[in-house]
Amino acid sequence: MSLIDKSKLGYLGLDFQYRLIQQLLVDRKFGERIIDILKPNYFEDSFLRTASLKIADNYEEYGVIPDTNSLESMILSTASNEIDKEMYIEQFDKVKNAELNNGLNVQDTAMKFCKQQELKKSVRKIQQIIETGNLDDYPECEDILKKALEVGDSKDDGMNVFEDLKSVLDGDFRQPIPTGINGLDDYMDGGLSKSELAVILAPFGIGKTTLMTKIANHAKNVGMNVLQIFFEDNPKVIQRKHLTCWMEGKYTLNELVENSEEIFAVAKEKEEQPGAIQLKKFPSDGTTIPMIKQYIKKMISQGFRPDMVILDYIDVVQPTKSFKDEWSGEGNVMRQFETMLSELNIAGWTAVQGNRSSINAETVDSSMMGGSIKKGQIGHFILSVGKSLEQKESGHANMAILKSRFGQDGITFDNIIFNNATVQIDMTDESGRGTTFLESNAVKAINDQNRVNEALESLNRLPGVNGNANQNN
Repeated sequence: MSLIDKSKLGYLGLDFQYRLIQQLLVDRKFGERIIDILKPNYFEDSFLRTASLKIADNYEEYGVIPDTNSLESMILSTASNEIDKEMYIEQFDKVKNAELNNGLNVQDTAMKFCKQQELKKSVRKIQQIIETGNLDDYPECEDILKKALEVGDSKDDGMNVFEDLKSVLDGDFRQPIPTGINGLDDYMDGGLSKSELAVILAPFGIGKTTLMTKIANHAKNVGMNVLQIFFEDNPKVIQRKHLTCWMEGKYTLNELVENSEEIFAVAKEKEEQPGAIQLKKFPSDGTTIPMIKQYIKKMISQGFRPDMVILDYIDVVQPTKSFKDEWSGEGNVMRQFETMLSELNIAGWTAVQGNRSSINAETVDSSMMGGSIKKGQIGHFILSVGKSLEQKESGHANMAILKSRFGQDGITFDNIIFNNATVQIDMTDESGRGTTFLESNAVKAINDQNRVNEALESLNRLPGVNGNANQNN
């Protein structure tokens, strides 16, 4: 039995829906205003759904609402036989002949129609959730209903540039969460604040998880709640990395077991202090940002509100709809993540894979980001990590600040301490810290020239070169 009583809901039926499609075609400025809100599945006739979808696709691809003749041609081209073609012609005639001036203002009523159809869908979804009897899904009902009621509403009325200047000039308005990495927080104006997104760029096997775990660990140390999401690692591996962090380099990951009594004592002390870290492993196939958001909202309803989310790593997350190319999907996922952080007021760290050129690169730059460049454009802060083969063995790395909306960027840190085994990362403990890209390139050029000069001198010392032949021969 349906929960919807059409007579009492102010039901806008097929007559109105034919008029609405016609209005989109005859007043394309109106169409442009509503096309992002008007979903094809709002229409209750298959032909109208097809027409709406063709209009939306044309607008997405070309940036314009098609005219009547163009839309008719698009629809007729999908007919598989003459019978379907005749049916489409008949249906389209209904669109072209729909009465627009019969007392019902289509444009004024269009938003009501969208909100009503979304609300009807929401009621059905909520009914399904109730029928399952799963209490864990009940928090989702609130989100479903809220979204339906917000259809067509402006989420932001803007603000006057002179509004609340006192808070604008307050030096603490960001309230950043420090990373705990010596030398980095100074370049981030104290760390990452809530609603901000930081991205780590590195090739595989460099230590992205190590870096993000250290950041999560320090956030807990300063009293923050952290949700650390991962897809590939064993949870026990992540736990051991946190324990190693708390031992401050005293033991490697492999040395924890033989020193378990000391580890237990430190862990108990940390557990009793403010802040917490919640670990969550999601499936590496099929996980979306809305799924992650729903999990976070469920945690909030149960009393755990994260100040920071660590997403290790975003390349694994799937887009919620299909795209013509993979790059568009990747950009969409990053945008969804950034939007989620803003809506829930959470600081977010994630990582993206570098491309082939980043492997063993001395300095990883933005051009070495795998996939869509939009992943970098959306982030507030981008930090890259690169390691040579020698650095992998010695526990060192090169890091660079590629982008910073709240601090200085274009900074490289050469041969810093980056030990995966002890989870120790320090950007200040070696010489030559914090050079700009220009300075770094200048030094590199000098070093390259010196190596060339040394090679030439060695060549000149060889027998038979420049008169250095062995006179006894």
